[in-house]
Amino acid sequence: MATFQYRAIGAGGAAVSGQVEAASRADALGSLRKSGMRPIEVAEQKGGGRARSGSGREGKWRRQITNFFAELGVLLQAGLPLDRALSIAVENVAIVPLNQRLGDVLAAVREGRPLSAALLDQPTLFPGLAAAMAEAGEANGELGVALARLAQMLEQADEQRRQVASAMTYPVALTIVAVGVILLMLLFVVPQFETLFASAPAGSLPASSLAVMAASRFVRSNGLVILGVLIAGFLALRQALASPASKAWLDRKILDVPQLGPLLRNVETVRFARSLGALIDGGVPLPTALTLARRTVTNRFMNVGLGEVVDIVRQGGGLTAPLAERRILPPLAMSFVRTGEETSQLGPMLGRLATVLDRDVKVRLERIIAVATPTIVVGLGVGVAAMVASIMSAILGFNDLAVAN
Repeated sequence: MATFQYRAIGAGGAAVSGQVEAASRADALGSLRKSGMRPIEVAEQKGGGRARSGSGREGKWRRQITNFFAELGVLLQAGLPLDRALSIAVENVAIVPLNQRLGDVLAAVREGRPLSAALLDQPTLFPGLAAAMAEAGEANGELGVALARLAQMLEQADEQRRQVASAMTYPVALTIVAVGVILLMLLFVVPQFETLFASAPAGSLPASSLAVMAASRFVRSNGLVILGVLIAGFLALRQALASPASKAWLDRKILDVPQLGPLLRNVETVRFARSLGALIDGGVPLPTALTLARRTVTNRFMNVGLGEVVDIVRQGGGLTAPLAERRILPPLAMSFVRTGEETSQLGPMLGRLATVLDRDVKVRLERIIAVATPTIVVGLGVGVAAMVASIMSAILGFNDLAVAN
């Protein structure tokens, strides 16, 4: 899925702008027209977009934005006027470029524009959920409560990212160390013994020793070629997966991988359920809330399926049946969604679902790490021990041969 920036004429005749995610520009135009808007300009957004989780700088911006909404919500609930609360919240932002862009929001509000419209004018800075939550809060007169809920949701999403990232750091580091140690043995340690064994009679060295020395010679002679092949393979795979169809296929296959697939599905479901629940509790209509919450789902297979569900809901259909038919969410999630829809408590039930699945994600991560860590350590130990054993057996055999002579 790609992100497209658009300007359009809304159903009421007013000019609107924002972002929409679609597989292509034609799909983006179709989605806007289905929403009752007349597109003026639709262009794919390339670079310079909103913060991604992997960047340190962008991560700091995201945390500052979360704090900004949290402070603004508290100040509004304390009874301060919107412009005064905004002024205080903006002053507390220490990052100068971000402070300047938030100052543009303050200036727009002082000119008489609603906060939701001012947020919508900064689509590369704020998530689409922010403008929707602000608009719902403005409609029901509880803007402070809506912004506090938004800040809580953003903080929970950041916490989940941190949990996943920190959980995977140790296994990845161990893997890098394991590969580095084995390469060190092949490139520098094993060659030290080749001259010692050069005068050994043919057939006197163990097969394991010959295999290790052959592997060492191969890596030393073809190291650059191997590196080039790996880089070329990575680039070729990246190019092959550049199309939306290929990405969707890969994302679909990943969901079928034991242990990893259920974990990723639950991670995506937590983000989706938490966002959708917060929007519904904030008074956002279900079709709009679904459209916005869908943007938090990065798995393309699940995203496409949720797009089909959004279209059905817009046409007056229910939510549970199309979700169950496409098997996008885990079975546990469907129980919560069905109960919430039947009892008209969909927002609170989605919030509980996110809490339950978040605990499940933590448990699954702990299990994966509990298995992966000793596996990598044992694999490293076995690899190094095998190399050392092969060299030592050759040395002992060589010494026995020398004694016999």
